[in-house]
Amino acid sequence: MLYFKQMTKLSVNINKIATLRNSRGGDVPNLIQVAKDIQEFGAEGITIHPRPDERHIRYQDAYDLKPIVTTEYNIEGNPIRKFMDLVLDIKPTQVTLVPDSISQITSNAGWDTISNQSYLQEVIAEFKNAGIRTSVFIDTDLKLIEAAAKTGADRIELYTEHFASEYEKGNKEAIKSYTEAAILANELGLGINAGHDLSLENIEFFKQNIPNLAEVSIGHALISESLYLGLQNVVNMYKYRLS
Repeated sequence: MLYFKQMTKLSVNINKIATLRNSRGGDVPNLIQVAKDIQEFGAEGITIHPRPDERHIRYQDAYDLKPIVTTEYNIEGNPIRKFMDLVLDIKPTQVTLVPDSISQITSNAGWDTISNQSYLQEVIAEFKNAGIRTSVFIDTDLKLIEAAAKTGADRIELYTEHFASEYEKGNKEAIKSYTEAAILANELGLGINAGHDLSLENIEFFKQNIPNLAEVSIGHALISESLYLGLQNVVNMYKYRLS
């Protein structure tokens, strides 16, 4: 079944730009200019994921980007107190809660919203009281989706690595659990975001099979593709596939 009803927003994760900058020191590439350009080229959001060791996005970057991001500003991270204080101070459009360990290279699992339900309820309430939209990074297990709705979150972000790896092998049936999760999320009143390993190769198929997909957050693939195709071209190519 194909779903075309809702326009899906593209939020570009610029962590890789910060990684490149930090690898040489100095300010090249300039993170702020890249964020400005990405928005000018048509993206509807900027995503960052500051980690405690600041190995790519620094906490100061989060503050520097605040007046620059005129679209939606999404800050991802594990809600340790330092991260929570940062988000509450900046008040971005959205905070996406991710259960990362401090040393993790990249996010590789969603929340267990059952065992962490009371904790997430407390954290989410604090963000929502500040007027910040909340999203929970999650796998497609339907019981976890049901539990996510009880946390008070506004949205879920489907962790799409499994879909992406299976799609690359030619297994399009891997989309089924994501479609089912999205249908349930819609029934429960949760908005639906998605991210992790989505790319130009799989984004159109994914979008077509996820009802009411509100937003995708894409960084590694988009920046990598931009090295070959040019940033403006890649953003416009995503926009075409998401329209």
